[in-house]
Amino acid sequence: MGQAICKKFVANGYFVIAGDTNAERLIDIAAELNRSRQNALAKSGDLRSKNYCEDLIDTAISLTGRLDALVNNAGIITRGTILETSDEDWEKTFDINLKAIFYTCRRAIAFMKENGGGSIVNISSTWGIYAGPSHAAYCASKAAVATFSKCLGRDHAGNGIRVNAVCPGEIDTPMLRSGFIHRGFDPDTAVAELSKSNPLGRLGEPENIADAVYFLSSDAARFIAGTTLEVAGAKAVY
Repeated sequence: MGQAICKKFVANGYFVIAGDTNAERLIDIAAELNRSRQNALAKSGDLRSKNYCEDLIDTAISLTGRLDALVNNAGIITRGTILETSDEDWEKTFDINLKAIFYTCRRAIAFMKENGGGSIVNISSTWGIYAGPSHAAYCASKAAVATFSKCLGRDHAGNGIRVNAVCPGEIDTPMLRSGFIHRGFDPDTAVAELSKSNPLGRLGEPENIADAVYFLSSDAARFIAGTTLEVAGAKAVY
């Protein structure tokens, strides 16, 4: 989804600072984004580091003098009930899925407040609104992201800063497929079967999330703030 989001913003004239823990993958993505001209900068690092989170924001500002949009998309999925969740699992999930967003949002809002506003979109999950089974840490962290985004949206709308959350449903990504592999299923077969359960007859694609994120960041959503947008093809969480 991060790749699709970067491509969407670049296609609409943005310069993107892209972050990822996988430096090699990130460099490849940046190279693709920069084929026609300099559209993106790759900045790899660990989102568990406060310094890295804040440096992502500072780099954007130092290079361009502005910060129009922040998208917090990176995250991990931790599977298991509470009895299957270790202390390390819990802490890592919240460090990456929530604490990193706290650091980037705080840095971004401080700048946006003094420089004409901006937009922030945080990626939560439908499982952050309607709890799914056997993902205690993941659901709790994504629920926190959804509520945190609403809080920021209400607190800073008066500063011209619109903060919202996108809540994807089942999206055909490596993260989704890794869950099938983890449970011993063939991912292609599992995706085909899962697609039948969605009212639209298919799983979501990363581009569907990118479109929603860009919409919320654009002037078309100028009166939308402090809310969550479900992108799930009308499928309920059971």
